[in-house]
Amino acid sequence: MERVSVLCLSLLLCSLSGAELQDNEIIEQREVSPESVNVPEPQPCPSDLHAVLREMSVKLAENRLMIQQLQTLNQGENEPFAPSLFCTNWTALSVRTKWRDRAVGQVAFSASLLESGSGTLGPFNAHTPLVFKHVVSNIGKAYSPHTGIFTAPVRGAYHFEFYIMANGGSHSSAVVLVKNGEHVFVAGEYQTNGHGTAANGVTLLLEAGDVVFLRLFLNHIIFDNENHHSTFSGHLLFPM
Repeated sequence: MERVSVLCLSLLLCSLSGAELQDNEIIEQREVSPESVNVPEPQPCPSDLHAVLREMSVKLAENRLMIQQLQTLNQGENEPFAPSLFCTNWTALSVRTKWRDRAVGQVAFSASLLESGSGTLGPFNAHTPLVFKHVVSNIGKAYSPHTGIFTAPVRGAYHFEFYIMANGGSHSSAVVLVKNGEHVFVAGEYQTNGHGTAANGVTLLLEAGDVVFLRLFLNHIIFDNENHHSTFSGHLLFPM
């Protein structure tokens, strides 16, 4: 009887141990279930790596350029060479220079002595500035039909021409081109009867603000009529 009890107790313990083992196996199976396993992420292929590297290189180059530009702006005249800024500034400067040269290059005028009718001026007992009132063209507005004076708008080479006519008689005609009060070239004509003409021209280097005009010599005359024989013209050849 005692042996039977011991045997039953042994069987009971074995059954309990088997059940515990099964429970542990179930727990272990649950712990290693596919849902709980950390599956490694797929690695990028070589083509994806190259694309990433290219993008990083572009970003790095942009950042370096931005740093150079900021350094250039901060350092002023002691700036390091920045190709993009240099090209941009050079292009803008070239455009501004072209527009400036185009604007100042549009300087030209031509005018005759009398605004209308016909007549003779002179003789006068002093040198007298001539005012050419009949303006045919005045591009750039550098010539004044009120004073007869041409004022150079910019430094450059200018060309001037002047033509005069006089009636024959006791007085001759003589006109001088004046630059800032200095006599430059003279045109003169004398004959006892009929009409006489004379002409001259000159190219001058003028500074901005220099003035040029024609002056009638004392005791001389000049004639003009509706055919505009006596004229004064000039234009800018090129700025300097």
